[in-house]
Amino acid sequence: MSSKIEVQKICEFCGEEFIAKTTVTRFCGHTCASRSYKQRKKENKVGRAIEETNKQKILSITELNQEVIKQKDFLSIKEAHTLLGLSERTFYRLMKAGTIQATKLGKRTIIKRSEIDKLFAS
Repeated sequence: MSSKIEVQKICEFCGEEFIAKTTVTRFCGHTCASRSYKQRKKENKVGRAIEETNKQKILSITELNQEVIKQKDFLSIKEAHTLLGLSERTFYRLMKAGTIQATKLGKRTIIKRSEIDKLFAS
């Protein structure tokens, strides 16, 4: 069963006008379809490369922040649990159990760096 549909369309790749025999045809021919496919694949690879580069940048910034945290004498709760690699909830449990001593300064809670070092001295 063949169809005698003729639809005027514009090729999505080259922009030329052509007569399509189906309503879903996107390209004027095999060449434009192949070139479009290759272009999409290339853009996909470039996108993944950019994404990977951004991940590496984020990791290097995180490592830089950890170096700054390691040099401080007093840490916030967030800095302390990041330094130890613990979740915030676990860190609060350690504080409640008395394993880590924290001090309130107004609304802020600070932890001495020596308290964290004591955990690993044993």
